[in-house]
Amino acid sequence: MRFDASIHPSSLREIPETARRAEDCGFDALWTSETQHNPFLPIALAAEHSENLQLGTSVAIGFARSPTELAHTAWDLSQQSGGRFILGLGTQVKAHIERRFGMDWPDSPIGKFRELIAGIRSVWERWQQGEELNFRGEYYTLTLMSPFFNPGPIEHPKIPIHIAGVNPGLCRLAGEIANGFHVHPLHSVRYLRESVIPAIKEGADRAQRSLSEVPLTISAFVVNDEKEEQFVRSQIAFYASTPSYRKVMALHGWGDVAEALSAMARRREWDSMPAVITDEMLRLLAVVANEEDTARALKEKYSGLAHRIKLYRPFVPGERDEFWRRLCAEI
Repeated sequence: MRFDASIHPSSLREIPETARRAEDCGFDALWTSETQHNPFLPIALAAEHSENLQLGTSVAIGFARSPTELAHTAWDLSQQSGGRFILGLGTQVKAHIERRFGMDWPDSPIGKFRELIAGIRSVWERWQQGEELNFRGEYYTLTLMSPFFNPGPIEHPKIPIHIAGVNPGLCRLAGEIANGFHVHPLHSVRYLRESVIPAIKEGADRAQRSLSEVPLTISAFVVNDEKEEQFVRSQIAFYASTPSYRKVMALHGWGDVAEALSAMARRREWDSMPAVITDEMLRLLAVVANEEDTARALKEKYSGLAHRIKLYRPFVPGERDEFWRRLCAEI
């Protein structure tokens, strides 16, 4: 099981030191996310200031970009990093696509996402093999790639594409076409075993692929002290209030709790929501352990399930460096 780090949302000026310190700590990979900053720009800097770290987006929002734009960005980052880049993509939810990005939500999110990834790979094939670009789908038509816009072949053209998601539709799609799957932090082991993995296998079987071709990268909530416990309760409450993540709660018989949290969110009762998360929910949805036992608890929970694991808590150089070193060494 590989142990990775998430980059704290920060200024680009801080990325070189973050990459150097993360590699020094012993992390296997460094992941960016699309929250307060662009997810791709830090990777260019991290690639320049590291030698062995794999670097990836966890995740970039696919529906906010065209296949060709994503193809260009990933192509350049693969070349810049010497083949260490992983393109992690997610769909986001309808409200964010329409109201944060100002774009249309598709009538078939799975269908459009499938085409987006196929379109990216078609553009890459054109650049690497020199064949004509002729991709035609319901959502994207890509038929123009003159030499002026073609960057040409690179040394590491087989760029892995990972899909992030929660619900069975994206899990099945990952099984069919992706090189990995990112598990949302709102999950339980039971949800992985009974929902995520069977759906990935269903997709893999459909495409005559092996389940091992779609390894899981898991983002885990970890609680080491009271301050962190309050933060994790608030994050669980926030995610559980979102209808897209309700299947996780429903599996454990907490559907009414999720509905109550949604109602509280609509009333903007943010400060009251963490108290709704019970100790039982916390134990099932997070790893609760003291610092010294964190690595053991993570391995005990995720061995045999995760290929890669990272904490929901981001890596910040200078904060708890010995804790991070211990986890890297023990995991």
